Amino acid sequence: MRRQLNTVYVTTEGAWLRKDGANIVMEVEGETRARLPTHMLESLVCFGRVLVSPPLLGYCAEQGISVCYLSPNGKFLARVEGPVSGNVLLRREQYRRTDDAPRCTALVRHVLIGKVHNQRTVVSRGLRDYGDELPEAARAELAHAEKRLKRIAERLLADAEIDVLRGLEGEAAQAYFGVFDHLIRVPDAAMRFGGRSRRPPVDAANALLSFLYTLLTHDCRSALETVGLDPAVGFLHRDRPGRPSLALDLVEEFRPFLADRLALSLINRKQVSVRDFVRMDNGATLLKEDSRKTVLTAYQERKRESLRHAFLDEKIEIGLFPAIQAQLLARHLRGDLDAYPPFLWK
Repeated sequence: MRRQLNTVYVTTEGAWLRKDGANIVMEVEGETRARLPTHMLESLVCFGRVLVSPPLLGYCAEQGISVCYLSPNGKFLARVEGPVSGNVLLRREQYRRTDDAPRCTALVRHVLIGKVHNQRTVVSRGLRDYGDELPEAARAELAHAEKRLKRIAERLLADAEIDVLRGLEGEAAQAYFGVFDHLIRVPDAAMRFGGRSRRPPVDAANALLSFLYTLLTHDCRSALETVGLDPAVGFLHRDRPGRPSLALDLVEEFRPFLADRLALSLINRKQVSVRDFVRMDNGATLLKEDSRKTVLTAYQERKRESLRHAFLDEKIEIGLFPAIQAQLLARHLRGDLDAYPPFLWK
């Protein structure tokens, strides 16, 4: 059990969590392994076979602490929380906006501009940092992808229907992930990236990306709920039972910056290697338990770093960025901002 900022992550299989006063106690095979106070706690995240006592679940609901259950490889399974809070008028405006095609399209356009801009930044930083060390062919492909992403971002500015914007997003993903392997600098063939695969991830790089995307989705969902928005009703992602569509919308801006770039750093610095993954009989590749702790620690350390927010023009901890973007989205829906300002990584 590890506390990072306002979230507790439990990664030990077979752990039993119970309430003791205002504390969470973790037991494994009858032995107390950890004890943490719930003061200032916002969420409890359980990976794999982790049991939570009914009194602790009830206490978390009363205190506004959400309890999330994830599979061992980080796939979201369920979320337990207390009464829904937030501004009902804001949520009603959110629902109206999703059914208003022109206004919904304008919001989607800004989300995708942020995503494609940040994808281009990942590619350009790779060229800047070690482009001279790459083979000429790889360097040329990265340069071409950067130019292609720039053109796609410009095309997003033009008036278009939402399905056209989704098509441009797919084109950007093809250009971006088509050169992603050139950004991996380790020689181990088992750590190469052969293309994006999700359900299930078929190689180590995809398993790492999927795990980080799950963590990021959790943070974005919490941020949206904090400002009173419904994380299940999105603009870019269509409604689907059980899917946090608006959280996935917000995630798009942060994938390149907070997940893809971190995954590259972990691989290139050899903080994770092929030994940190296990191959399942169905072909899926998953992170091992101890390796999940390594990635969690790196993810939280990244969130403690500070970066200047382009719209606010202030230096802010990266971990607060999802909350800030959720607030900006809420302000736009309330009419305080003419347009939604996406997160742009410079």
